Amino acid sequence: MQLPYELRLGWRYTRAGRSSRRNGFISFISGVSMLGIALGVAALIIVLSVMNGFQTEVRDRMLGVLAHVEVFAPGEQAIPHLDLTLSEVRAHPEVIGAAPFIAAQGLLAWGDTMRGAQIRGIDPLLEPEVTELAAEQQALTQLQPGAFGVVLGAVLARNLGVGLGDAVTLIVPSGQLTPAGVMPRMRQLTVAGLFDSGHHEFDSTLAYLHYQDAARLFRLEGPTGVRLKIRDLHQAPEVALQLAATLSGDLFIRDWTRVNRTWFAAVQLEKRMMFIILTLIVAVAAFNLVSTLVMTVTDKRADIAILRTLGASPGSIMATFMVQGALAGLIGTALGLLLGLGVAFNVDTLMAGLERLLGFTLLPPEIYLITTLPSDPRSADIVPIVLIALLLAFLATIYPSWRASRVNPAEALRYE
Repeated sequence: MQLPYELRLGWRYTRAGRSSRRNGFISFISGVSMLGIALGVAALIIVLSVMNGFQTEVRDRMLGVLAHVEVFAPGEQAIPHLDLTLSEVRAHPEVIGAAPFIAAQGLLAWGDTMRGAQIRGIDPLLEPEVTELAAEQQALTQLQPGAFGVVLGAVLARNLGVGLGDAVTLIVPSGQLTPAGVMPRMRQLTVAGLFDSGHHEFDSTLAYLHYQDAARLFRLEGPTGVRLKIRDLHQAPEVALQLAATLSGDLFIRDWTRVNRTWFAAVQLEKRMMFIILTLIVAVAAFNLVSTLVMTVTDKRADIAILRTLGASPGSIMATFMVQGALAGLIGTALGLLLGLGVAFNVDTLMAGLERLLGFTLLPPEIYLITTLPSDPRSADIVPIVLIALLLAFLATIYPSWRASRVNPAEALRYE
């Protein structure tokens, strides 16, 4: 099947030879436009993939400590009818693990050093069902009821200056009434283990106790809540809503997306802003096609006049130059897509080579807690990038192509 002559002629203009200095300059400008589109598309894909990788990395480290869903009693009180709540949440088909916990706050002291801490009382036997940290690190298994041992985050232990076997003092907010007035309640705890989740916020503030010891220290009748793990972490908001409608008693439910809502909102806002900023790069490169097509139309005025005298309609002339611009945009977008995906899928290897070439580490592990640059290319990002690049390239061709269709054959051939 023979292609329409508009397509064949547009393709010929796209790969115009260098028969003259003017044609060579036009080809150079066209190549620069395609290269600009390619680099803009590649930059968008690479940057968004790396941002996705960082978000996934941080999320996974957070969920190594956090549960997917938490059910807790109001006012930091012991949850009523714990056994009933456990049986009801485990009856949900999406729930694959449940463990009781106590959440409270206190001060840890060693010598003259004091640090605020999030105290979490857990059941070491059930906690591996709900968090990766308990499943992967054996430190939490050292917690025994009545021993008053504590497992500290590595950063928190370093800030306090303590190690395994040292005794730290826990000061709880609620005091006790004595003849001298209200005095804070304190208890010495033995450091039974250390954990390293890879997330600085948790490693610097979190301390684990056995839930029975935590209940005695904070004068609670039992756990304050139940932590859950579900099959698909992305379904956590829906599962939380379903549990809220079925659980007995006056209970609060929250999922992991609500615990750190501000952080996720900030990441999404930053991602949108980066998308807009980098899209402007693609827009600038795409609209360079305007100058390329304007010069091409000026150079091909005689060709346009001859085509018109042979019976070509203004619409055919316009379609010819739109094909030229669209092909330039398509080629540039395809090259950018290949380059962006090639870098995004091999960014860790390229980063290692760049570090060897420059002679220093671009991501110090003591600062960023990672040794490789994470990358997560997603079709939800890549497809809009490609479509926007093609759309901008198409829009850039409309005005020059319309001007080409308005060329007067008599005027164009007067001086030929």
